[in-house]
Amino acid sequence: MKIPFKKYQGTGNDFVIVDQRTRSYIGHENQALIARICHRKFGVGADGLILLENKVSYDFEMIYFNADGRQSSMCGNGGRCITSFANEIGLIEGKAKFVAIDGVHLSEIDVVGEVSLQMQDVTDIKINEDHFEMNTGSPHYVAFVEDLSDIDVKNLGATIRYSAQYKLEGINVNFVEESDKGLEVATYERGVEDETLSCGTGVTAAALAFATKRKSKDPVNLITKGGPLKVKFETSDFKTFTNIWLIGKAEKVFEGDFIV
Repeated sequence: MKIPFKKYQGTGNDFVIVDQRTRSYIGHENQALIARICHRKFGVGADGLILLENKVSYDFEMIYFNADGRQSSMCGNGGRCITSFANEIGLIEGKAKFVAIDGVHLSEIDVVGEVSLQMQDVTDIKINEDHFEMNTGSPHYVAFVEDLSDIDVKNLGATIRYSAQYKLEGINVNFVEESDKGLEVATYERGVEDETLSCGTGVTAAALAFATKRKSKDPVNLITKGGPLKVKFETSDFKTFTNIWLIGKAEKVFEGDFIV
């Protein structure tokens, strides 16, 4: 069987996307196949796989799987990439209203390929002595550091993710350095179990942690190893954040058929 796919990346976070509106190529439970497709030696290679499926009253449904083949929580960069994909295949015309595992999202793409994705409201930010915790569609741990270059993101991130407190459900771990250019962010992602070049829900969490810390309502510019992103939002008390938008480029890398 041939599985037609297109590969997209959003600030270096890369995804295999499969259109399943008229035919089901990949079962949601087929963890082994999904992991094989995402494998960088034996498959296409990606941080995750996304299925685009029909959803009554919406433009589409986004079903997201991490590189380990497990269906996962919301992926912000994946949401931006599937918007670009839907626009390319003519399913939408610049704007979308779609469903993901965490609920309904709005998104739009401009003429230069910049995609804006509306994230879910955030109402519970835990402020700890040395880090913040929140769910921005996926659970995140945010720690501010003096020098990001001193941080071993993979090993320290894994230590936190697999600690007794987080081991069972897992958590994404973000290290953030404040700089004149914006917030520099590095993320260890559960499911990928490694540092990724960018994480959309992670930079959203970093931006909201920064806003809470600095009591600032201004849009936040963020720098990942895969490129720049921006997060804008509304808040009145720095406890509840609404109308949150993740903004950045999303581009097609290549397309092909995966032979099973």
